[in-house]
Amino acid sequence: MSVKISNRVAQIKPSATITVSQKARDLKAAGREIISLGFGEPDFDTPQHIKDAANAAIAAGRTKYTPIPGTEELREAIVSKFRRDNGLEYNINQIIVSNGAKQSLFNLLLALLNEDEEVIIPAPYWVSYPDMVKLAGGQPVILNAGAESDFKITARQLESSLTDNTRLLILNSPSNPTGKVYGASENRALGEVLQEHPKVLIACDDIYEHIYWAESPFRTLLNDCPDLADRTVVINGVSKAFAMTGWRIGYAAGPEDLVKAMSKVQSQSTSGASSISQAAATAALNGPQDCVADMCSEFKHRHDYLIHALDDIEGVECLECDGAFYAFPSFAGVIERLPDVRDDVELASWFLEHAGVAMVPGSAFGAPGHLRLSFATSMENLENCIARIRRSLESTTA
Repeated sequence: MSVKISNRVAQIKPSATITVSQKARDLKAAGREIISLGFGEPDFDTPQHIKDAANAAIAAGRTKYTPIPGTEELREAIVSKFRRDNGLEYNINQIIVSNGAKQSLFNLLLALLNEDEEVIIPAPYWVSYPDMVKLAGGQPVILNAGAESDFKITARQLESSLTDNTRLLILNSPSNPTGKVYGASENRALGEVLQEHPKVLIACDDIYEHIYWAESPFRTLLNDCPDLADRTVVINGVSKAFAMTGWRIGYAAGPEDLVKAMSKVQSQSTSGASSISQAAATAALNGPQDCVADMCSEFKHRHDYLIHALDDIEGVECLECDGAFYAFPSFAGVIERLPDVRDDVELASWFLEHAGVAMVPGSAFGAPGHLRLSFATSMENLENCIARIRRSLESTTA
């Protein structure tokens, strides 16, 4: 017999980034030479001092369950990190540690949303935001921000989208997939709108905070709008900055009563995060930070090559990024001239078949006509990728 799946799950799409990466792995297993630029994962190894801390925790027998919101040691390290890096003050009861920043956000949505309450999501967006909102019973409201606005929403857009049913705004800066960052004046303009709507909370997804190279220092929303602290949750983690994706440690900081509710959600799902991973994350936040700067420098080097190489391809337009490790070019001109390709989804399949390059369709991020390319890979792979894209396109006009 077939099992009837819940309506809530039936409306959810599989993650496009995971789907593309799995298809690339399947082709590789079948003997195809594939370059995968689909997955958002640093290609560097976790720094040695962090691995040493994990080994020491194992040797010391720190292998038991941890408190639901995280070990006191790690939460204190997170408090220090916010003070040192962001100028924000929290106490450990305002911190929750989860199995990745994704769970931190999911905990927030489940703790906050009632049925059909609205969450404003600027597009392009990280692929999981809308479906996570739906799983929590809410309704995603998408605000489109194209290249003409530097892929960022304006205060006027935000104002016009707010209703009595709006519960949350999600801001991701630096953005996945665009690499764009909201500056101080943009934060203040959004903050002025939000001040007039006290029922609306804000989730700042800052997971790419340290992969950032714009001239002005990184600023999260609360740096420019401190009066919003009582209804803002800042979400971060160690996965991107410290190349610790598999360690699965994310965290959130916010109002104490809301963090307590998030802990209640986590207590009935996964409970506390891995004790060994928390020891490693503590070493990452408290230890030397030069490894972060070194990785960021290499990402910037790759960015400078890839953005300009893409922009030189006929039919491709690619804006520069402020951070993260993605290029998000428009391939609209390419789609127009390929007779058997109607959209970015078909184009991604076309490149996988004809060039052996895996990229994620922009439609998955709410931006049709674009493709996302991760440059969390070697320069050799990036140069090979560009050469393959060029050859495949040239062969169609030969």
